[in-house]
Amino acid sequence: MNTAKTALIIGASRGLGLGLVKQLLGDGWQVTATVRDPQKAQALQALGNVRIETLDMDDQHAVIALSQRLKEQTFDLLFVNAGVKGPDDQRPGQASLAQVGQLFFTNAVAPINLAQRFVGQIREGSGVLAFMSSVLGSVTIADAPEMALYKASKAALNSMTNSFVAQLDGQALTVLSMHPGWVKTDMGGEDAHIDVETSTRGLVQQVNAYAGKGGHHFIDYRGETIAW
Repeated sequence: MNTAKTALIIGASRGLGLGLVKQLLGDGWQVTATVRDPQKAQALQALGNVRIETLDMDDQHAVIALSQRLKEQTFDLLFVNAGVKGPDDQRPGQASLAQVGQLFFTNAVAPINLAQRFVGQIREGSGVLAFMSSVLGSVTIADAPEMALYKASKAALNSMTNSFVAQLDGQALTVLSMHPGWVKTDMGGEDAHIDVETSTRGLVQQVNAYAGKGGHHFIDYRGETIAW
């Protein structure tokens, strides 16, 4: 008898996080999902058969408390999706210290802090740790200067992930920095190229394809490699 795979999705009240939960449930996974505000989790609750936990990823005490509540679980997938766009005006001279600090902490530091807390609960050998990165985090590809601070925060996430992987001490783990495509979400806008279902279906396909391969890979939802 096959045991269902288990996933922990961080940031799942809407958009790509919600779409990931929907896709995984449809594929027969057991899913635990986090939201910052349980009052805004109606769409997630409507999916049924998902364990919902409250988490502000920026709050270290909340991360520790969540790890204690879930300490008996082993996950085939930990997908850190939570992130923010940052200030509307992303010219360096326009952003405040508080805005930049919040953007980089939420998008680059907090995801790695959480991963460090949960890495021991990712299934040895076949488990996958995935971060919602972006092609905009590539320092090789010149694009979207109007998103300069967001781009830099995603490049910082990729760099922090690289450092994290280097400290795994031989743990057999596959780590994916994933670009979801330009998706029709609150952040992506209506002019985006693909819908949430197309993106999340592809993301889950890549998680399944890379499980057990090991190493750190920067790929998009179609499995294409992105230049760092």
